[in-house]
Amino acid sequence: MTTLNLDDFSDLIERPDGGVRRDAEERRARLAVPAGSLGRLDELAEWLAAAQGRVPVRPIERPRVVLFAADHGIATAGVSARAAGSAHELVRSVLDGTGPVSILAGRFGASVRIVDAALDCDPGLLPEDVVRHRVRRGSGRIDTEDALTREEAEEAIRLGMQIADEEADSGTDLVVLGDLSVGGTTVAAVLVAALCGTDASVVTGRGGQPIDDLTWMRKCAAIRDALRRARPVLGDQVALLAAVGGADVAAITGFLLQCAVRRTPVILDGVVSAACGLVAQRAAFRSPDWWLAGQASGEPGQAKALDRMALNPVLSHGVTVGEGTGALLALPLVQAAAALAAELPERAEPEPKPAD
Repeated sequence: MTTLNLDDFSDLIERPDGGVRRDAEERRARLAVPAGSLGRLDELAEWLAAAQGRVPVRPIERPRVVLFAADHGIATAGVSARAAGSAHELVRSVLDGTGPVSILAGRFGASVRIVDAALDCDPGLLPEDVVRHRVRRGSGRIDTEDALTREEAEEAIRLGMQIADEEADSGTDLVVLGDLSVGGTTVAAVLVAALCGTDASVVTGRGGQPIDDLTWMRKCAAIRDALRRARPVLGDQVALLAAVGGADVAAITGFLLQCAVRRTPVILDGVVSAACGLVAQRAAFRSPDWWLAGQASGEPGQAKALDRMALNPVLSHGVTVGEGTGALLALPLVQAAAALAAELPERAEPEPKPAD
């Protein structure tokens, strides 16, 4: 197998069609509803039209929630409100239909797919279609050791690329992206701080299940120590993901890049998907044009990452539960934008006055 170089994506990814976006803007100007009266719905419809390469925009008919699941070794440092190695419980709640994302996905007409990249549990606890892609069991504790070997990081990136291809080939027309992890926000904060050149305290948040002050201080210290290990490998995205990432983070990065190659629009959820977006942007600067930020979760690392990618969140409800829930809440707005852009009538042209 050839060595993976993420910089190759820079030549493979094009921007969404700018000409189509201008056509969408011109069509919007002809609609009977006054310009500006639909607020950001117009912007969402034009983004989607450019991604689809057509005017009028097609309705969103096959949205898909894709969740990458993993346990992170850094959770053993006491940085999370959840017990280390318990991410499989989050997966089970989604599979059982009791997780927030399960309930909302059913309401919004989206199917849910879970990919086990590195859960730290017996594979027999979960269905085969969830666990069959597992890269490894858990990951290294990134403040003192690498999360993955380079070979595992490349395998995880290729896994994400494969899932993106499978979704595009199956007709998925919009992806809602999220993660199911324990320790994931700590890993994400390290990546954001490293790529944005900031200190640990600037990006350390309270996580999906809010933590107390003592846990926050342990988390901040872990991020600080991991940052020392991240900085020497900043020039190599694969090495960075191996050193301070994880199999789910590497897979999401590969997924985002390949979705941009396949012209599949993606709604990002929280700080984990935003951090992966930063890594992907470093490899291919045009890739963020294919993504929407579904929500502002309140995590400082997410805000830093979205600002660097020039992505303006659709919603700001402070949803920190994870599972792609915040991004999924933005789906109805994108669907509404597409429906209005496609179905609103154009203004009737005044009849010419009869000649004298």
